[in-house]
Amino acid sequence: MKGQVKETPAWLLYAVLGTLLLAAFLGSVSVGSLKFSWISALRHPSSEMSFVFWDIRVPRAVLGLLVGATLGLAGAAMQGFLRNPLAEPGILGVTGGAALGAVTVFYTGLVTLFPMVLPAGGILGAFISVILLYLFAGTLASVQTLILAGVAINVIAFAGTSLMLNLVRDPYAVMDIVFWQMGSLADRSFQHVLLILPFVMAGWALLLWDGRALDALSLGEETASSLGISLKALRARIILGTALCVGASISVCGSIGFVGLIVPHLLRPYVGYRAGKLLWASALGGAILLLGSDIAVRIIPSLVELKLGVVTSLVGAPFFLFLLFQMRKKIL
Repeated sequence: MKGQVKETPAWLLYAVLGTLLLAAFLGSVSVGSLKFSWISALRHPSSEMSFVFWDIRVPRAVLGLLVGATLGLAGAAMQGFLRNPLAEPGILGVTGGAALGAVTVFYTGLVTLFPMVLPAGGILGAFISVILLYLFAGTLASVQTLILAGVAINVIAFAGTSLMLNLVRDPYAVMDIVFWQMGSLADRSFQHVLLILPFVMAGWALLLWDGRALDALSLGEETASSLGISLKALRARIILGTALCVGASISVCGSIGFVGLIVPHLLRPYVGYRAGKLLWASALGGAILLLGSDIAVRIIPSLVELKLGVVTSLVGAPFFLFLLFQMRKKIL
């Protein structure tokens, strides 16, 4: 029962999560095909190790931190907003729209002319999905209507992506699209980090702003309204914030699922089931999980490096089924 769970002191929770995040980040910059420690790279600034460290491993780790924190934070915000522990960032169609935007860039060949147009296409696709969400559901829509509109947008995005894959004649372009959809942090640079950073920071600010509002919403919409919470403004901030940070993240790294589902659920008991406090904890937890998964794809023996989205799905799908089973037991 929720009332029997003892809330972990904030300082202890954040100390543990911060320590784990530091360990995951240092592990990420230390793991790779070229064996050396991050300390050695700092001691020899003009060596090959230093180049690999600063131009390959550090951008990959920083991007993993940003994307993981984004998915964890957005997942906690969506679960608090929809008051559903099975909600995740892609439920309103943002992920599907970002993926369709990026695939469109592949299909049109623009990515060969200017590689950085790929994340720009993903961000544009996320914003278009938000516009469609409001066109389908309206500004005063209920939570159920928003979810149905999100499902419709995801179906449209999937159909558009499938159509482009069907029409592409270049087999190499098809391979690029499929590999991108699997999700990865490999071969990313500080250019990608700087491109998405403004959108990610803006999205984080909107989501974190509503911590107290989400706490009030957990008591019901009528109670939240009586406490002075504007549900219309809250809905707009949550949706726009998710579109900004998740859309930007997906556009650079491809589709990475289940992080926003797993992390909030695991950390919820330690924050006393408080939706507002869960936001910061889930951001740290998401970064830890994604960096840990990215370390795993580099150390698991295989002929080619596994894709990050594949690993998170292999972990997340059974966890999702476990949650469904637990909810079924409570109903029965």
